[in-house]
Amino acid sequence: MDSPAVRGSDAVHRVLDQELAATRERGIEHPVVVDVGGGSGVWAVPLAVAGCTVTVVEPNPNALATLSRRAEEEGVADRITGVAEDADALGDIVPAGSADIVLAHGLLEVVDDPAAAAAALAKAVSGDGVVSVLVANRHAAVLHRALAGRFDEARALLTGPDGVLPDDGEVLRRFDVESLTRLLDGAGLAVAALRGDGVVSDSVPDPNEDEVTEFERTAASMPPLRDIASRLHALARRAG
Repeated sequence: MDSPAVRGSDAVHRVLDQELAATRERGIEHPVVVDVGGGSGVWAVPLAVAGCTVTVVEPNPNALATLSRRAEEEGVADRITGVAEDADALGDIVPAGSADIVLAHGLLEVVDDPAAAAAALAKAVSGDGVVSVLVANRHAAVLHRALAGRFDEARALLTGPDGVLPDDGEVLRRFDVESLTRLLDGAGLAVAALRGDGVVSDSVPDPNEDEVTEFERTAASMPPLRDIASRLHALARRAG
């Protein structure tokens, strides 16, 4: 099952829809999308349905099998290419500067070398394109542990170099606004917008979906609410 860090919320979908519309306004009828660590196609399939040509770079063969099935069911198998590789092979798969939209949702917190992965994203995107990055937020994890009374864990998350605990499984690091911006800057990507994803929606029991969605749309771009969201969503473009 695709995690929230991969799926994103309504706010993330709205932002990507706007970017897709902007790409088409530049005269690109079938935008080229590269989804790195795209899992079972939660983004790839809808984007293909919307007319995009999508390459999914994903090392998990089971996820790729589900992607293939979803694409067949939606009638877009001819628009999606699944490649069984890690993010570090991106440069061998995607020509430099060829992608209109590059997705890295739930990727940078699990790769061995996030700086190299971010550099590969920057190399793949076109000069007019956009990179969409969705990552787990350290400060949200700290706050959730503290509110649950697990202060030792909260302190370890807050003070540790990577914002993780020994039992965090495949998550190797969490980000905050500063560290994410620094990483993308170092890769030659200028952050055009930075929003929170899941300010309260992951914490409210039995929420009214419409009310939560409307609140999230408003709060997503407002510090400090943005800065304690479960995830951080950055849109970045090649600098210079």
